[in-house]
Amino acid sequence: MTDLPTPRGTLTLDRPLADLTWLRVGGPAMAFFQPQDTDDLAEFLRDLPNEMDVFPMGVGSNLIIRDGGLDAVVIRLGRPFMDITVAGSTVTAGAAALDSRVAITAAKAGIDLTYLRTIPGSVGGAAKMNAGCYGTYTADAFVSATAVTRAGDVVTLRPEDMHFAYRQTELPEGMVITEVTLTGPHGDPDALAAKMDEQLAKRDATQPTKDRSAGSTFRNPAGFSSTGQADDVHDLKAWKVIDDAGLRGATLGGAQMSEKHSNFLINTGTATAADLEGLGEMVRKKVYENSGLTLEWEIMRVGKTTPTAEN
Repeated sequence: MTDLPTPRGTLTLDRPLADLTWLRVGGPAMAFFQPQDTDDLAEFLRDLPNEMDVFPMGVGSNLIIRDGGLDAVVIRLGRPFMDITVAGSTVTAGAAALDSRVAITAAKAGIDLTYLRTIPGSVGGAAKMNAGCYGTYTADAFVSATAVTRAGDVVTLRPEDMHFAYRQTELPEGMVITEVTLTGPHGDPDALAAKMDEQLAKRDATQPTKDRSAGSTFRNPAGFSSTGQADDVHDLKAWKVIDDAGLRGATLGGAQMSEKHSNFLINTGTATAADLEGLGEMVRKKVYENSGLTLEWEIMRVGKTTPTAEN
């Protein structure tokens, strides 16, 4: 292996990744780096050989790492990137801050970012994936972000730099978001807290929150998330077309499409990454055969399908 830079943070070779993902599957990373601060990250990326791939990893809530692992340097931001500060009507959070913590902190300050309360993951991932629910997306709240490029430059990203779309953005390969600033409408803190409690109750009643899942498996063919309103239309929701194809509860190995919410792919306890991805592909095929609709993955899938001889 080409010599890696020596950072101030923690650098681990051949680090298993399964325990860091919500689905608890996948092989190891060639190298795993947890920077001490933004400067440490910038210097590391600047000195990292160009031929080495970089994969920024959040809390693993929306991710399948394949069984063969990743031939890349995985970068995972930790405690130094979890601070949350409020100034006026804006909330600035380190990219590793959990979405739920950002929502709660904002609500206490009278800022409505309640859409984040039930979204699994960290705010850096929410910005990168334009996460949203109940008709609100991160694009609606986004002010700016700080990021480090693959070349090691620290840059500021404005909304126009993100190219927000449904459940996606267009950021350069290897760029790592380190901080996100959001804004939201003013609200009464008690009313916002009550709103979040209601959202949590609704989520727990309709989603398999006690199972190993990665949130929604596929994007809605409609091109937008559920609004949560009484007049919400379900015809082009992913769960509806999966149900229509008779796939609620479908299994492959240790993987299952949840009986509680058919757009949730769960690890029943023994699944491999191949089981999970294979079941997802089977669902996509059968939904297409049944409806002519092509489901697009919302869960990110990375890495090699099978271990190499060295592993």
